[in-house]
Amino acid sequence: MKNKATLYCVGGAVRDALLGLAVNDRDWVVVGSTPEAMVAQGFLPVGKDFPVFLHPETHEEYALARTERKTAPGYQGFIVHAAPDVTLEQDLSRRDFTVNAIARAPDGTLIDPYGGQADLRAGVLRHVSAAFSEDPVRILRGARFAARFGFSIAPETLQLMRDMVDGGEVDALVAERVWQELARGLMEQQPSRFITTLRECGALKKILPEVDALFGVPQPPLYHPEIDCGIHTMMVLDDAAKHDYPLAVRFAALTHDLGKGNTPADILPRHIGHEMRGVELLNAVCARLRVPTECRDLAQLTTRYHGDIHRASQLRADTIIKLFQSVDVWRKPERFEHILQACSSDARGRTGHGQDNYPQADYLLQLLALAHAVDAGQIAQACTSPATIPAAIFQARLDAIQATVTKHRKETP
Repeated sequence: MKNKATLYCVGGAVRDALLGLAVNDRDWVVVGSTPEAMVAQGFLPVGKDFPVFLHPETHEEYALARTERKTAPGYQGFIVHAAPDVTLEQDLSRRDFTVNAIARAPDGTLIDPYGGQADLRAGVLRHVSAAFSEDPVRILRGARFAARFGFSIAPETLQLMRDMVDGGEVDALVAERVWQELARGLMEQQPSRFITTLRECGALKKILPEVDALFGVPQPPLYHPEIDCGIHTMMVLDDAAKHDYPLAVRFAALTHDLGKGNTPADILPRHIGHEMRGVELLNAVCARLRVPTECRDLAQLTTRYHGDIHRASQLRADTIIKLFQSVDVWRKPERFEHILQACSSDARGRTGHGQDNYPQADYLLQLLALAHAVDAGQIAQACTSPATIPAAIFQARLDAIQATVTKHRKETP
């Protein structure tokens, strides 16, 4: 850089390097330059509100050192000041957590004015300044970092997060941003930490009240030694992460038991009919957060049919064919495998059952292979009336699995 400007590597790249983690992307702060000087050197400006530029060759982000302040309470807009006189320390002071407010100079020297290295060693997420409260997304980011690194939230930062929730800051978050952070949080190594951190500061009740309502609701200890529905859901979610299941499966794991949150008190700890109640609650969540279709559909089917899938060994052959039809397995076999993944995590996400096998999955996939081998096109051609085709195909598939189902039901206690 010219004009006596100085480059500093900042943020996640510095943090991850200090943690011994792989660094894939680097962000840079430019101190002592101007937008005009950046453009003159071939950098490409991006965005209208912030002085951020892309390097012409590496395409890494370079941002001018800046300060900013919120335009008004409750409004998610900021007035940005980027000028050559803005110092590195001023730029770092606007960042969220001290562990993200460490910079590396061109000669390798670390600039750490807010104690980020000490907090890294202690495994603590601590806000840099009062400016943290100006952006409620930072609550979600804090929960996500807790899930990623296993860090705790500093008491004063947790209190600030609670104050932000009580002050209505979370209510102003747009659905797309909430879903973006939720999706990223679910894909972390221990996604339950993301959810429980949000619950600890009160944000879960605002963002996902349907999940928050699960905590404290009992289940029969014979089947659920952990008893608490919320704890069970967290165990299911972490099992899905342990097996590296995709986002849609993890979202299904999070939401599969929502119906247990509003079970009538007079039938507890049983949860009769929670599947259908859960679908209704799930639909409200998906509409509110604008959940992508793939995640929504998988969660709906898992919520509705996970009980039937758990009881697969007890189901009649015709019921199994109807189950296959209901989940549209003929056109979307991969989605059915994802449903089975969510159900297997549901079965393992119980105290003392973390290493259990899930034979229902192999059994249903065996039956699916038998039913799928039926030549539906040939049967359709043999039918004299189009109206008889669905019934004929159904019967052929039923015949294909009947013997296996009968044998399995006799052999399974």
